[in-house]
Amino acid sequence: MVDIAVVDYGMGNLRSVEQALRKVAPEAKIAVTGDAQVIAAASRVVFPGQGAAPDCMREIRTRGLDGVIAKVIGDGKPFLGICMGLQVLFEHSEEGDTPCLGLFAGPVKRFASGLKDAQGNKLKVPHMGWNQVHHGDHAMWDGIAQDARFYFVHSYYVQPRDAAIAQATSDYPQPFVCAVAKGNLFAVQFHPEKSAAAGLKLLQNFINWNPV
Repeated sequence: MVDIAVVDYGMGNLRSVEQALRKVAPEAKIAVTGDAQVIAAASRVVFPGQGAAPDCMREIRTRGLDGVIAKVIGDGKPFLGICMGLQVLFEHSEEGDTPCLGLFAGPVKRFASGLKDAQGNKLKVPHMGWNQVHHGDHAMWDGIAQDARFYFVHSYYVQPRDAAIAQATSDYPQPFVCAVAKGNLFAVQFHPEKSAAAGLKLLQNFINWNPV
């Protein structure tokens, strides 16, 4: 049996995610796979992704992975979404007017143009680079300092209808939700595999996480 399945739907920085997981879990059996049976049988599932929402959702549905994602979450297995793997869990993305998986209520919105920081400097979209993360007390944050910096690359952000699922925010320039959690599901907007020690710690926490 596979310990960790990294979902391959043709979109995402899969090798970087795989390498980071191997660094924190060298003994684990890790499979980068688009095989629904392998994903469904794995002990833990990582759902990364990058690119445009219409392309991601087309590939997920074409490959029949929408059902297995829902099944894994429903079965109570630890599940980690990364970047687009967070956004497509919501109902609808403004990017390409795209219906998403609808596992969480709420839209995915684009950052407004003309954003400025506190000093009046124009902020670019996409939001790209290192930014502080203000997090809650979920087990996935164990050993990670408050306001630790993580690496972001995105033009869109989630707006959960249920404020209780928000597990972290970052500022650009206003606070936006950058991590959500419910039961056995945890998902982040930033890239832990590109976020140095803090990112590796979050992945290690995922390997050790046993949601009840």
